[in-house]
Amino acid sequence: MTQYKYFLEEDDMPTSWYNVLPDMETPPPPYRHPVTLDLMQPDDLAPVFPAALIEQEMSQERYIEIPEPVQDVLKMWRPSPLYRAARWEEALDTPARIYYKWEGVSPPGSHKPNTAVAQCYYGKQEGLEGFATETGAGQWGSALSFATQFFDMKCKVFMVTISYHQKPYRRVMMETWGGNVVPSPSSETNAGRKILEVDPETSGSLGIAISEAIEYAVTHEGWKYSLGSVVNFVLLHQTVVGMEAIKQMEMADDYPDVLIGCVGGGSNFGGLFLPFIKDKLDGSRPDMRVINVESTACPSLTRGLYAYDWGDTAKTGPVAKMHTVGHDFIPAPVHAGGLRYHGMAPIICRLMEDGFVEAQAYNQNEVFEAAHSFSGAEGFIVAPETAHALKATYDEAMACKASGEEKAILFNCSGHGHFDLSAYDAYHREELPDYELSEEALQDALDGLPDIPSFSE
Repeated sequence: MTQYKYFLEEDDMPTSWYNVLPDMETPPPPYRHPVTLDLMQPDDLAPVFPAALIEQEMSQERYIEIPEPVQDVLKMWRPSPLYRAARWEEALDTPARIYYKWEGVSPPGSHKPNTAVAQCYYGKQEGLEGFATETGAGQWGSALSFATQFFDMKCKVFMVTISYHQKPYRRVMMETWGGNVVPSPSSETNAGRKILEVDPETSGSLGIAISEAIEYAVTHEGWKYSLGSVVNFVLLHQTVVGMEAIKQMEMADDYPDVLIGCVGGGSNFGGLFLPFIKDKLDGSRPDMRVINVESTACPSLTRGLYAYDWGDTAKTGPVAKMHTVGHDFIPAPVHAGGLRYHGMAPIICRLMEDGFVEAQAYNQNEVFEAAHSFSGAEGFIVAPETAHALKATYDEAMACKASGEEKAILFNCSGHGHFDLSAYDAYHREELPDYELSEEALQDALDGLPDIPSFSE
Protein backbone atom coordinates (compact mmCIF):
# COMPACT_ATOMS: atom_id res chain seq x y z
CA MET A 1 0.00 0.00 0.00
CA THR A 2 1.15 3.54 -0.77
CA GLN A 3 2.17 5.68 2.19
CA TYR A 4 0.80 9.16 1.65
CA LYS A 5 2.06 11.05 4.72
CA TYR A 6 5.31 11.16 6.64
CA PHE A 7 5.01 12.62 10.13
CA LEU A 8 7.71 13.58 12.62
CA GLU A 9 7.16 13.90 16.37
CA GLU A 10 7.57 17.24 18.13
CA ASP A 11 10.88 16.03 19.54
CA ASP A 12 12.11 15.60 15.96
CA MET A 13 11.76 19.31 15.17
CA PRO A 14 15.17 20.91 14.51
CA THR A 15 16.72 22.64 17.52
CA SER A 16 19.17 24.62 15.37
CA TRP A 17 18.88 26.55 12.11
CA TYR A 18 21.25 25.75 9.24
CA ASN A 19 23.34 28.66 7.95
CA VAL A 20 24.49 28.03 4.36
CA LEU A 21 26.97 30.94 4.22
CA PRO A 22 30.00 28.98 5.53
CA ASP A 23 29.40 26.28 2.88
CA MET A 24 28.94 28.56 -0.14
CA GLU A 25 31.59 28.56 -2.85
CA THR A 26 31.30 32.35 -3.09
CA PRO A 27 29.53 34.43 -0.41
CA PRO A 28 27.04 37.11 -1.45
CA PRO A 29 28.74 40.52 -1.82
CA PRO A 30 28.29 42.76 1.24
CA TYR A 31 25.46 45.26 1.63
CA ARG A 32 26.05 48.92 0.87
CA HIS A 33 24.77 52.03 2.62
CA PRO A 34 21.61 53.41 0.97
CA VAL A 35 22.94 56.99 0.93
CA THR A 36 26.73 56.81 0.64
CA LEU A 37 26.87 53.44 -1.17
CA ASP A 38 29.89 52.61 1.01
CA LEU A 39 30.17 49.16 2.53
CA MET A 40 27.55 48.88 5.23
CA GLN A 41 28.62 48.27 8.82
CA PRO A 42 26.57 46.40 11.44
CA ASP A 43 25.92 49.69 13.28
CA ASP A 44 24.26 51.05 10.13
CA LEU A 45 21.57 48.38 10.47
CA ALA A 46 20.95 49.03 14.19
CA PRO A 47 18.13 51.59 13.70
CA VAL A 48 16.27 49.07 11.52
CA PHE A 49 16.77 45.53 12.93
CA PRO A 50 17.23 44.03 16.43
CA ALA A 51 20.88 43.40 17.32
CA ALA A 52 20.51 39.60 17.47
CA LEU A 53 19.16 39.51 13.92
CA ILE A 54 22.01 41.68 12.64
CA GLU A 55 24.43 39.23 14.23
CA GLN A 56 22.68 36.32 12.51
CA GLU A 57 22.75 38.18 9.19
CA MET A 58 26.56 38.31 9.32
CA SER A 59 27.17 34.99 11.10
CA GLN A 60 29.60 32.37 9.82
CA GLU A 61 28.37 29.74 12.27
CA ARG A 62 27.04 26.72 10.37
CA TYR A 63 24.35 25.96 12.96
CA ILE A 64 22.60 28.52 15.19
CA GLU A 65 20.55 27.34 18.15
CA ILE A 66 16.79 28.00 18.10
CA PRO A 67 15.81 29.57 21.46
CA GLU A 68 13.47 27.37 23.50
CA PRO A 69 10.64 29.98 23.59
CA VAL A 70 10.73 30.03 19.78
CA GLN A 71 10.70 26.24 19.59
CA ASP A 72 7.75 26.20 21.97
CA VAL A 73 5.61 28.38 19.68
CA LEU A 74 6.72 26.61 16.50
CA LYS A 75 5.58 23.29 17.97
CA MET A 76 1.99 24.53 17.70
CA TRP A 77 2.14 23.30 14.08
CA ARG A 78 5.64 21.95 13.49
CA PRO A 79 6.95 19.57 12.33
CA SER A 80 4.80 19.96 9.22
CA PRO A 81 3.88 16.85 7.20
CA LEU A 82 5.54 15.59 4.04
CA TYR A 83 3.08 14.16 1.49
CA ARG A 84 3.60 11.72 -1.36
CA ALA A 85 1.46 13.02 -4.24
CA ALA A 86 0.62 9.48 -5.38
CA ARG A 87 -2.84 10.42 -6.67
CA TRP A 88 -1.44 13.28 -8.72
CA GLU A 89 1.27 10.96 -10.08
CA GLU A 90 -1.48 8.55 -11.17
CA ALA A 91 -3.55 11.32 -12.74
CA LEU A 92 -0.52 12.54 -14.70
CA ASP A 93 0.49 8.99 -15.60
CA THR A 94 4.09 9.85 -14.76
CA PRO A 95 6.83 7.58 -13.44
CA ALA A 96 8.09 10.49 -11.31
CA ARG A 97 7.78 10.24 -7.53
CA ILE A 98 6.33 13.55 -6.33
CA TYR A 99 6.58 14.75 -2.73
CA TYR A 100 5.50 18.01 -1.15
CA LYS A 101 6.19 19.68 2.18
CA TRP A 102 2.86 21.09 3.37
CA GLU A 103 3.36 24.46 5.11
CA GLY A 104 -0.34 25.38 5.00
CA VAL A 105 -0.81 23.79 8.45
CA SER A 106 0.37 26.89 10.35
CA PRO A 107 -2.41 29.07 11.84
CA PRO A 108 -1.80 31.86 9.29
CA GLY A 109 -1.71 29.22 6.56
CA SER A 110 1.82 29.52 5.21
CA HIS A 111 5.54 29.10 5.98
CA LYS A 112 5.88 32.72 7.08
CA PRO A 113 5.48 32.24 10.88
CA ASN A 114 8.74 30.27 10.97
CA THR A 115 10.67 33.55 10.91
CA ALA A 116 7.95 35.83 12.35
CA VAL A 117 8.05 33.99 15.68
CA ALA A 118 11.85 34.16 15.83
CA GLN A 119 11.95 37.86 14.99
CA CYS A 120 9.34 38.69 17.63
CA TYR A 121 11.28 36.75 20.25
CA TYR A 122 14.45 38.71 19.55
CA GLY A 123 12.50 41.98 19.36
CA LYS A 124 10.95 41.35 22.77
CA GLN A 125 14.39 40.45 24.19
CA GLU A 126 15.54 43.88 23.05
CA GLY A 127 12.57 45.56 24.73
CA LEU A 128 10.76 46.70 21.60
CA GLU A 129 7.18 47.91 21.67
CA GLY A 130 6.36 46.83 18.14
CA PHE A 131 7.34 45.97 14.58
CA ALA A 132 6.42 47.73 11.34
CA THR A 133 6.37 45.71 8.14
CA GLU A 134 5.08 45.42 4.60
CA THR A 135 3.03 42.67 3.03
CA GLY A 136 2.00 41.78 -0.50
CA ALA A 137 -0.66 39.08 -0.64
CA GLY A 138 -0.95 39.20 3.14
CA GLN A 139 0.77 35.98 4.21
CA TRP A 140 3.68 37.82 5.83
CA GLY A 141 1.50 40.47 7.49
CA SER A 142 -0.74 37.71 8.83
CA ALA A 143 2.25 35.79 10.17
CA LEU A 144 3.77 38.79 11.94
CA SER A 145 0.41 39.87 13.41
CA PHE A 146 0.00 36.30 14.67
CA ALA A 147 3.50 36.13 16.14
CA THR A 148 3.45 39.51 17.93
CA GLN A 149 0.59 38.24 20.09
CA PHE A 150 2.83 35.66 21.76
CA PHE A 151 5.36 38.29 22.81
CA ASP A 152 2.99 41.14 23.76
CA MET A 153 4.08 43.39 20.90
CA LYS A 154 2.30 45.69 18.46
CA CYS A 155 2.25 45.27 14.68
CA LYS A 156 1.87 47.90 11.95
CA VAL A 157 1.35 46.52 8.44
CA PHE A 158 1.62 48.44 5.17
CA MET A 159 -0.25 46.23 2.69
CA VAL A 160 0.25 46.75 -1.06
CA THR A 161 -2.89 48.51 -2.28
CA ILE A 162 -3.86 46.04 -4.99
CA SER A 163 -3.65 43.15 -2.52
CA TYR A 164 -5.44 45.18 0.18
CA HIS A 165 -8.46 45.27 -2.13
CA GLN A 166 -8.04 41.83 -3.75
CA LYS A 167 -7.64 39.98 -0.44
CA PRO A 168 -9.82 41.64 2.24
CA TYR A 169 -9.93 38.53 4.41
CA ARG A 170 -6.16 38.57 4.83
CA ARG A 171 -6.63 42.06 6.28
CA VAL A 172 -9.33 40.71 8.58
CA MET A 173 -6.93 37.98 9.76
CA MET A 174 -4.28 40.56 10.61
CA GLU A 175 -6.74 42.75 12.45
CA THR A 176 -8.12 39.75 14.36
CA TRP A 177 -4.57 39.13 15.61
CA GLY A 178 -4.15 42.80 16.56
CA GLY A 179 -2.40 44.10 13.46
CA ASN A 180 -2.97 47.70 12.33
CA VAL A 181 -3.26 47.46 8.53
CA VAL A 182 -3.22 50.31 6.00
CA PRO A 183 -3.07 50.21 2.17
CA SER A 184 0.28 51.23 0.69
CA PRO A 185 1.14 53.79 -0.49
CA SER A 186 -0.53 55.58 2.40
CA SER A 187 -0.77 59.14 3.68
CA GLU A 188 0.91 58.11 6.95
CA THR A 189 4.50 58.43 5.72
CA ASN A 190 6.52 60.87 3.63
CA ALA A 191 7.39 58.06 1.23
CA GLY A 192 3.74 57.18 0.72
CA ARG A 193 2.59 60.77 0.30
CA LYS A 194 5.22 61.43 -2.39
CA ILE A 195 4.11 58.40 -4.40
CA LEU A 196 0.43 59.37 -4.11
CA GLU A 197 1.19 62.91 -5.32
CA VAL A 198 2.66 61.50 -8.51
CA ASP A 199 0.10 58.70 -9.03
CA PRO A 200 -2.99 58.73 -6.77
CA GLU A 201 -4.32 55.59 -8.49
CA THR A 202 -1.19 53.46 -8.16
CA SER A 203 -1.64 49.77 -7.34
CA GLY A 204 1.45 49.94 -5.13
CA SER A 205 4.45 47.65 -4.85
CA LEU A 206 6.40 45.81 -2.19
CA GLY A 207 9.26 48.28 -2.73
CA ILE A 208 6.96 51.17 -1.77
CA ALA A 209 5.49 49.31 1.20
CA ILE A 210 8.98 48.50 2.48
CA SER A 211 9.89 52.20 2.31
CA GLU A 212 6.83 53.09 4.37
CA ALA A 213 7.48 50.38 6.95
CA ILE A 214 11.13 51.37 7.41
CA GLU A 215 10.19 55.05 7.73
CA TYR A 216 7.51 54.23 10.30
CA ALA A 217 9.92 52.09 12.30
CA VAL A 218 12.79 54.58 12.46
CA THR A 219 10.48 57.50 13.34
CA HIS A 220 8.69 55.75 16.23
CA GLU A 221 10.60 55.12 19.42
CA GLY A 222 10.57 51.50 20.55
CA TRP A 223 9.76 50.22 17.06
CA LYS A 224 11.88 48.45 14.46
CA TYR A 225 11.36 46.96 11.06
CA SER A 226 10.53 43.30 10.41
CA LEU A 227 11.18 41.69 7.03
CA GLY A 228 9.60 38.44 5.84
CA SER A 229 11.96 37.46 3.04
CA VAL A 230 15.17 38.25 1.09
CA VAL A 231 17.74 38.76 3.87
CA ASN A 232 20.03 36.05 5.22
CA PHE A 233 18.49 35.72 8.69
CA VAL A 234 15.00 35.12 7.26
CA LEU A 235 16.24 32.30 5.03
CA LEU A 236 18.11 30.97 8.08
CA HIS A 237 14.91 30.77 10.16
CA GLN A 238 13.08 29.02 7.34
CA THR A 239 15.58 26.13 7.18
CA VAL A 240 13.46 24.21 9.69
CA VAL A 241 11.39 23.29 6.61
CA GLY A 242 14.26 21.63 4.76
CA MET A 243 15.81 20.06 7.84
CA GLU A 244 12.52 18.34 8.62
CA ALA A 245 12.14 17.33 4.97
CA ILE A 246 15.55 15.61 4.99
CA LYS A 247 14.40 13.38 7.85
CA GLN A 248 11.07 12.71 6.14
CA MET A 249 12.66 11.81 2.81
CA GLU A 250 14.82 9.34 4.74
CA MET A 251 11.60 7.86 6.18
CA ALA A 252 10.39 7.46 2.58
CA ASP A 253 13.73 5.86 1.68
CA ASP A 254 14.14 8.44 -1.10
CA TYR A 255 16.12 11.55 -2.02
CA PRO A 256 15.05 14.38 -4.34
CA ASP A 257 16.54 14.55 -7.82
CA VAL A 258 14.70 17.85 -8.34
CA LEU A 259 13.73 20.51 -5.77
CA ILE A 260 11.11 23.11 -6.75
CA GLY A 261 9.62 26.18 -5.07
CA CYS A 262 8.07 29.53 -5.90
CA VAL A 263 10.16 32.64 -5.23
CA GLY A 264 9.22 36.27 -4.68
CA GLY A 265 11.96 37.23 -2.25
CA GLY A 266 13.11 33.66 -1.72
CA SER A 267 12.19 32.72 1.85
CA ASN A 268 9.95 29.67 1.45
CA PHE A 269 12.03 27.90 -1.16
CA GLY A 270 15.32 28.90 0.46
CA GLY A 271 14.05 27.28 3.64
CA LEU A 272 13.41 24.02 1.80
CA PHE A 273 16.38 23.72 -0.53
CA LEU A 274 19.28 25.19 1.49
CA PRO A 275 19.65 22.19 3.84
CA PHE A 276 19.64 19.93 0.75
CA ILE A 277 21.98 22.05 -1.38
CA LYS A 278 24.71 21.45 1.15
CA ASP A 279 25.03 18.04 -0.55
CA LYS A 280 25.44 19.71 -3.95
CA LEU A 281 27.96 22.23 -2.65
CA ASP A 282 30.18 19.50 -1.22
CA GLY A 283 29.92 17.42 -4.39
CA SER A 284 28.00 14.45 -2.96
CA ARG A 285 24.85 15.21 -5.06
CA PRO A 286 26.21 17.06 -8.11
CA ASP A 287 23.24 16.25 -10.38
CA MET A 288 20.49 17.47 -8.04
CA ARG A 289 18.51 20.28 -9.69
CA VAL A 290 17.08 23.26 -7.78
CA ILE A 291 14.40 25.20 -9.69
CA ASN A 292 13.26 28.64 -8.49
CA VAL A 293 9.90 29.59 -10.00
CA GLU A 294 8.74 33.18 -10.41
CA SER A 295 6.03 35.19 -12.15
CA THR A 296 6.51 36.54 -15.67
CA ALA A 297 5.10 39.81 -14.30
CA CYS A 298 8.14 40.29 -12.06
CA PRO A 299 10.96 38.17 -13.54
CA SER A 300 13.95 39.19 -11.45
CA LEU A 301 15.85 35.88 -11.83
CA THR A 302 14.98 35.09 -15.43
CA ARG A 303 15.24 38.59 -16.95
CA GLY A 304 16.64 40.93 -14.30
CA LEU A 305 20.24 42.08 -13.90
CA TYR A 306 22.60 40.75 -11.25
CA ALA A 307 23.55 44.12 -9.83
CA TYR A 308 23.49 46.27 -6.73
CA ASP A 309 20.08 47.82 -6.12
CA TRP A 310 18.12 49.40 -3.33
CA GLY A 311 15.76 47.08 -1.52
CA ASP A 312 12.96 49.65 -1.52
CA THR A 313 11.55 52.40 -3.70
CA ALA A 314 12.49 55.32 -1.42
CA LYS A 315 16.11 54.10 -1.19
CA THR A 316 16.11 53.85 2.61
CA GLY A 317 17.03 50.17 3.02
CA PRO A 318 20.34 48.42 2.40
CA VAL A 319 21.67 48.20 -1.16
CA ALA A 320 22.15 44.52 -2.04
CA LYS A 321 23.79 42.66 -4.93
CA MET A 322 20.89 40.66 -6.34
CA HIS A 323 18.94 39.87 -9.47
CA THR A 324 16.62 42.84 -9.86
CA VAL A 325 14.15 44.43 -12.24
CA GLY A 326 14.72 47.82 -10.60
CA HIS A 327 13.58 49.37 -7.31
CA ASP A 328 11.18 51.76 -9.15
CA PHE A 329 9.44 48.87 -10.91
CA ILE A 330 5.68 48.62 -10.34
CA PRO A 331 4.61 45.05 -11.19
CA ALA A 332 1.34 44.19 -12.89
CA PRO A 333 -1.51 43.40 -10.46
CA VAL A 334 -1.15 39.62 -10.50
CA HIS A 335 -2.92 37.65 -7.78
CA ALA A 336 0.39 36.18 -6.62
CA GLY A 337 1.11 39.29 -4.56
CA GLY A 338 3.99 37.60 -2.79
CA LEU A 339 5.86 37.28 -6.11
CA ARG A 340 5.80 41.01 -6.91
CA TYR A 341 9.09 42.02 -5.26
CA HIS A 342 11.62 43.62 -7.62
CA GLY A 343 14.65 41.75 -6.23
CA MET A 344 15.64 38.37 -4.83
CA ALA A 345 17.48 36.95 -1.83
CA PRO A 346 21.24 37.61 -2.27
CA ILE A 347 21.99 34.02 -1.20
CA ILE A 348 19.81 32.58 -3.98
CA CYS A 349 21.22 35.04 -6.52
CA ARG A 350 24.80 34.13 -5.69
CA LEU A 351 24.00 30.41 -5.92
CA MET A 352 22.43 31.02 -9.31
CA GLU A 353 25.45 32.96 -10.54
CA ASP A 354 27.66 30.05 -9.48
CA GLY A 355 25.46 27.56 -11.33
CA PHE A 356 24.01 25.70 -8.35
CA VAL A 357 20.36 26.70 -8.92
CA GLU A 358 18.19 27.61 -11.91
CA ALA A 359 15.04 29.63 -12.55
CA GLN A 360 11.78 29.47 -14.51
CA ALA A 361 8.93 31.97 -14.98
CA TYR A 362 5.24 31.36 -15.69
CA ASN A 363 2.06 33.31 -16.48
CA GLN A 364 -1.05 33.37 -14.30
CA ASN A 365 -3.35 31.12 -16.33
CA GLU A 366 -0.91 28.25 -16.72
CA VAL A 367 -0.15 28.18 -12.99
CA PHE A 368 -3.85 28.09 -12.11
CA GLU A 369 -4.31 25.28 -14.61
CA ALA A 370 -1.62 23.32 -12.76
CA ALA A 371 -3.21 24.20 -9.41
CA HIS A 372 -6.52 22.78 -10.67
CA SER A 373 -4.80 19.59 -11.75
CA PHE A 374 -3.22 19.27 -8.31
CA SER A 375 -6.37 20.05 -6.31
CA GLY A 376 -8.34 17.56 -8.37
CA ALA A 377 -6.00 14.77 -7.29
CA GLU A 378 -4.65 15.87 -3.90
CA GLY A 379 -7.51 18.03 -2.64
CA PHE A 380 -5.53 21.04 -1.43
CA ILE A 381 -6.32 24.46 -2.90
CA VAL A 382 -3.02 26.32 -2.85
CA ALA A 383 -2.06 30.00 -2.86
CA PRO A 384 -1.40 31.63 -6.25
CA GLU A 385 2.29 31.88 -5.31
CA THR A 386 2.48 28.16 -4.56
CA ALA A 387 0.70 27.42 -7.84
CA HIS A 388 3.86 28.54 -9.65
CA ALA A 389 5.75 25.69 -7.97
CA LEU A 390 2.98 23.31 -9.04
CA LYS A 391 3.37 24.34 -12.68
CA ALA A 392 7.10 23.63 -12.65
CA THR A 393 6.48 20.31 -10.88
CA TYR A 394 3.86 19.43 -13.49
CA ASP A 395 6.33 20.18 -16.29
CA GLU A 396 9.07 18.09 -14.68
CA ALA A 397 6.65 15.20 -14.09
CA MET A 398 5.53 15.28 -17.72
CA ALA A 399 9.16 15.36 -18.86
CA CYS A 400 9.66 12.16 -16.85
CA LYS A 401 6.63 10.70 -18.58
CA ALA A 402 8.17 11.49 -21.95
CA SER A 403 11.61 10.14 -21.07
CA GLY A 404 10.55 7.26 -18.81
CA GLU A 405 12.82 8.53 -16.01
CA GLU A 406 11.73 7.76 -12.45
CA LYS A 407 12.92 10.95 -10.79
CA ALA A 408 12.03 12.03 -7.26
CA ILE A 409 10.60 15.55 -7.24
CA LEU A 410 10.15 17.51 -3.99
CA PHE A 411 8.39 20.88 -3.92
CA ASN A 412 7.47 23.26 -1.15
CA CYS A 413 3.69 23.62 -0.90
CA SER A 414 4.15 26.94 0.87
CA GLY A 415 0.59 27.94 1.71
CA HIS A 416 -3.13 27.40 1.22
CA GLY A 417 -5.33 29.49 -1.07
CA HIS A 418 -8.42 29.81 1.09
CA PHE A 419 -8.23 33.62 0.97
CA ASP A 420 -7.34 33.69 -2.72
CA LEU A 421 -10.57 32.28 -4.11
CA SER A 422 -11.30 35.48 -6.06
CA ALA A 423 -8.28 34.56 -8.20
CA TYR A 424 -9.67 31.08 -8.79
CA ASP A 425 -13.04 32.65 -9.60
CA ALA A 426 -11.43 34.90 -12.21
CA TYR A 427 -9.69 31.85 -13.68
CA HIS A 428 -13.00 29.93 -13.85
CA ARG A 429 -14.65 32.87 -15.61
CA GLU A 430 -11.74 33.20 -18.05
CA GLU A 431 -11.17 36.74 -16.79
CA LEU A 432 -7.61 36.21 -15.57
CA PRO A 433 -5.15 38.19 -17.71
CA ASP A 434 -1.57 37.15 -18.39
CA TYR A 435 1.10 39.82 -18.07
CA GLU A 436 4.30 39.74 -20.07
CA LEU A 437 6.77 42.43 -19.03
CA SER A 438 7.91 44.40 -22.07
CA GLU A 439 11.63 44.87 -22.69
CA GLU A 440 11.11 48.65 -22.81
CA ALA A 441 9.47 48.71 -19.37
CA LEU A 442 12.20 46.50 -17.97
CA GLN A 443 14.99 48.69 -19.29
CA ASP A 444 13.25 51.83 -17.99
CA ALA A 445 13.12 50.28 -14.52
CA LEU A 446 16.77 49.23 -14.66
CA ASP A 447 17.97 52.72 -15.61
CA GLY A 448 17.87 53.82 -11.98
CA LEU A 449 20.33 51.28 -10.55
CA PRO A 450 23.17 52.71 -8.46
CA ASP A 451 26.55 53.08 -10.12
CA ILE A 452 28.87 50.82 -8.13
CA PRO A 453 32.06 49.65 -9.93
CA SER A 454 32.41 45.87 -9.78
CA PHE A 455 36.04 46.11 -8.65
CA SER A 456 34.90 47.72 -5.39
CA GLU A 457 33.16 44.55 -4.17
